[in-house]
Amino acid sequence: MAKNIWKDIDKKEVFSFCDGYIKYLDNSKTERLCEEYSKCLCEKKGFRDIKACNSLKCGDKVYFVNRDKSIALFVIGEEDIESGINIIASHIDSPRLDLKPNPLYEDMGIGLLKTHYYGGIKKYQWTTIPLSLIGVVIKENGEKININIGEDDNDPVFTITDLLPHLAKDQMAKKATEVVEGESLNALFGSIATDEENDSVKKALLEIIKEKYGFSEDDFVSSELELVPNVKARNVGLDMSMIGAYGQDDRVCAYTSLKAILDIKNPKKTCMCYLADKEEIGSMGVTGTKSRFFENSIAEVIAMLKSQYNDLILRRTLSNSMCLSADVTNANDPNYKSVCEDKNAAYLGGGLAIAKYTGARGKSSTSDANAEFVAKVRGVFNSNNVLWQMAELGKVDQGGGGTVAQYVANLNVDTLDCGVPLYSMHAPFEISSKADVYMAYKGYKAFYEAE
Repeated sequence: MAKNIWKDIDKKEVFSFCDGYIKYLDNSKTERLCEEYSKCLCEKKGFRDIKACNSLKCGDKVYFVNRDKSIALFVIGEEDIESGINIIASHIDSPRLDLKPNPLYEDMGIGLLKTHYYGGIKKYQWTTIPLSLIGVVIKENGEKININIGEDDNDPVFTITDLLPHLAKDQMAKKATEVVEGESLNALFGSIATDEENDSVKKALLEIIKEKYGFSEDDFVSSELELVPNVKARNVGLDMSMIGAYGQDDRVCAYTSLKAILDIKNPKKTCMCYLADKEEIGSMGVTGTKSRFFENSIAEVIAMLKSQYNDLILRRTLSNSMCLSADVTNANDPNYKSVCEDKNAAYLGGGLAIAKYTGARGKSSTSDANAEFVAKVRGVFNSNNVLWQMAELGKVDQGGGGTVAQYVANLNVDTLDCGVPLYSMHAPFEISSKADVYMAYKGYKAFYEAE
């Protein structure tokens, strides 16, 4: 049953909070930009790089950066860390189009960039929209070149073409998964050829790259360049009650959990905000949740708090910890009612959504939080006036999805999925309710402060 929580909240306070979130979205369109902006926000609140610390004590605020693509923040609590940590884990990567290692080519007098899509997308949604090119190029000598083309209003943008309806008879007869093939997601990059006998658009574009950005074609192989939607985060609805933007999965939970840890004071338990990379492709790799960075950062904190460190202390700390896997869920959409089961679906504007399990069909690849922990989180939210709802990701046989919950739970940490419902998840323009965004912040802050 849909519920609307607007009557129970301070609209002015909610709108003011979401202004900061909108700014965060516009400055965090890639995981690298998100890590950098998050680091800037935490430093303004007195957090220090762990590399500058020799020891830690109650009240200290520190952060760890992992290869400029993920970050972990800690606030040291009053209790012995071995009694457990209150952890909120979210991710800062989002579906996008990555450039291939050798992306630039010319065909029919047009320069194009070949891409490989990242994460689960509907490929047809990525044609005919303006795209920005953002990322880094690392030259052989180690020099790092930051690339951001499109976000400034004076920059050019890029796009992927589609067929005109007049010639799309065969295309329109295909299944949605085949309307646009992955190898057809090639972005327009330029069309002016060099002024010479054997004119070449590709050569002309490489000359611009060399002159303006200082790298050559060979340097593409050691680059991470992403095409992301060139669209600003915007208020949606005549009443401005919603937010539309790229990358709200999962930067909505990243921002709210980050803001929550920045605003807590003197917590009993040590608190950790973990902003991870690679969730959209299975959390693999050195910056994903399956890497040892998560455990290693906790181990470093323990070593700086205690005169002696051993692995048993780390294991006890993890066993006594609790975690919210802060990730978005599907909001039951009035345009697509058939995919959800009404009694167990989340609704836009219905509050922070708790999902006991995610996974697909027979609860495959889910941690399925135990009833005792669900009851504890429920109690924390209720005692702090956090408006929340239970959620299930669609009907049993419809599909499903995963989060980082299972990887944290595998370390013997009680873990529960808890996030913001979205319309149009994984699309270039996702929709959230400002009321839900604010309740996520309020719920996460209450969880950090829980004893």
